[in-house]
Amino acid sequence: MKYSRLILLAAAMGFAGLTALAQKSHEPVDSLEMKAKQHYTKREVMIPMRDGVKLYTAIYEPKDNGERHPILMMRTPYSCAPYGDGFNRSVKDFDGSMKQYLMHNYILVFQDIRGRHHSEGEFVQVRPLHPDRMKGKAIDESTDTYDTIEWLIHNTHSNQRVGTWGISYDGFQATMTAASNHPALKAVSPQGPVTDWFLGDDRHHNGAFTFLQTTNFLPWLEGRHQGEGVMDSIVKHDVYTDFLALGTFRDADLLVNDTTETLWNSIREHPHYDSFWQARDARKACYNIRPAVLVTGGLFDSEDCYGAWHTYKAIKTQSPETELYLAFGPWWHGAWTRRSFEGFGNIYFGESTSAYYKDHIEYPFFRYYLEGKGEKPSHRVSVFHTGANRWEFMDEWPAPSISPTPFYLHEGGKVSTMAPTETSSYSEYISDMEHPVPFTANPVTYRTLEFMVDDQRFASSRPDVLTFVSPILEDTLTLAGPIEVQLQTAISSTDADFMVKVIDVFPANYKYPEEATSYLKNSHYPMGGYQLMVRGELFRGRYRESFEYPKAFVPNERTEVSYTLPDVAHVFLPGHRLMIQVQSSWFPIIDRNPQRFIDTYTCTTEDFEMQQRIRIYHQADAPSRVILPVVKQ
Repeated sequence: MKYSRLILLAAAMGFAGLTALAQKSHEPVDSLEMKAKQHYTKREVMIPMRDGVKLYTAIYEPKDNGERHPILMMRTPYSCAPYGDGFNRSVKDFDGSMKQYLMHNYILVFQDIRGRHHSEGEFVQVRPLHPDRMKGKAIDESTDTYDTIEWLIHNTHSNQRVGTWGISYDGFQATMTAASNHPALKAVSPQGPVTDWFLGDDRHHNGAFTFLQTTNFLPWLEGRHQGEGVMDSIVKHDVYTDFLALGTFRDADLLVNDTTETLWNSIREHPHYDSFWQARDARKACYNIRPAVLVTGGLFDSEDCYGAWHTYKAIKTQSPETELYLAFGPWWHGAWTRRSFEGFGNIYFGESTSAYYKDHIEYPFFRYYLEGKGEKPSHRVSVFHTGANRWEFMDEWPAPSISPTPFYLHEGGKVSTMAPTETSSYSEYISDMEHPVPFTANPVTYRTLEFMVDDQRFASSRPDVLTFVSPILEDTLTLAGPIEVQLQTAISSTDADFMVKVIDVFPANYKYPEEATSYLKNSHYPMGGYQLMVRGELFRGRYRESFEYPKAFVPNERTEVSYTLPDVAHVFLPGHRLMIQVQSSWFPIIDRNPQRFIDTYTCTTEDFEMQQRIRIYHQADAPSRVILPVVKQ
């Protein structure tokens, strides 16, 4: 009765009256939700899949049915809450990331994937494609999507055109959706997508375990600690100190202590790139894709930068007939949804790159393929080049104009395009796992967003970090593509990690303009001499020949370690310098290498070779170099 009276009074008093009455009766009013409900209705349905399992689906439909509307769908393991009458926050915010779709009356659909939250069935982490998915009742994420689309186009006021998008794990779902090839599916956007959890995304980087991130995430997502995680039991001071005190994966495993079937346990059971991980490579879904695809990623995405680049490259190679687009900006994971994004940490990029992306790249893509309006995107590739802070538009990536150029390491901490001529020359350091190199200079209680653009001057001062720097650049140096690392090394034990960073050293007198200092949180940070990590990535040395079959080093024997860093798009301006750093830890982003050829998931710190000598050669018959994707002038 009380609710009915409120509704009647609202009609007489208007919105302001309702707000005042609700405040008086201690019932909160969500003004954004009330606005959204003036334009949209919500219904919750359980959509049946081909094997009888039903998936919870929230459908937000425009009240204006003067014409049929396109459908934009997101599938997620993270919950479609709120359930019941409440509206999803992205549907409520008409000025937010979904602004254009709400203004143009899209039908918005959110679905809990199989086995999660209100959906039935069994949840399988990054469920592999089923080899017989097109036969009978065999299921995977692509078949669940196909069945969902089939239901939606017959049970909504749609124009029979469906699009899908998602970020991170939801980006993996978008890739799997593309593989469904439903005739009504016209446009797909995997954004920062999980692609390969062993080679480059989230769980591992080049076979090395992402200690901080995975310990934070997986126990929270699954198993007996679901929804709570274990981080409160670990972090009492700061992540560097407390993860060092914790020890190894084995110590974290004892804390998690989960006997259920979880990905955490699978990491321990599958320490190398075996069939378990290979089956979960989302690139297996990138063959013969029919809908148009827009892959989106962040240049400073610490989680799935690898996934975005490699999903694009896989579709380009494996599905050449697909109408494929790529967009990369100067973002951390998902920052392209923050319409006011102009920079983060100590780095400023100019007017909002995310608003530009949403209004001039993403929405026009969906508009053309789902609404049948506007023009087909004129450029296949839109990539923001940091340093110069400008968008560059082209038809393919990497651009044909790049010239892979070796930059050689030299004695005396120098780097140049000239190959070394010395007959004997090397630099060396002691890699100490009691004092590993931290990922940031500051004590923090979590993995910060800013660490990918942090000032690296703290690392340059450490004796266990080799630093090589060029003379002051007289001309512009533009990089646009992947970076190849070729190190000639010798170590005193049987395994080691190698972390290489490509760094832009700012001029000593560099200062930001006023608009930057008014935007950045720490406007007084000394930017003169700033060392911006353009790209940094770690490689576990045992995988130098094969991720499937690791191999021990022969102590003190000269050995080549080569690997590829994710793509970059950066301009070194005149007056800046190029710096290369080499180190053997990045803690606790990556777990410590025991510096012995032993199982990193069952060993304890007592098994460690705590200190070993790492030698990096720079001589005529053993040159160490970083091959940069230099754009020809």
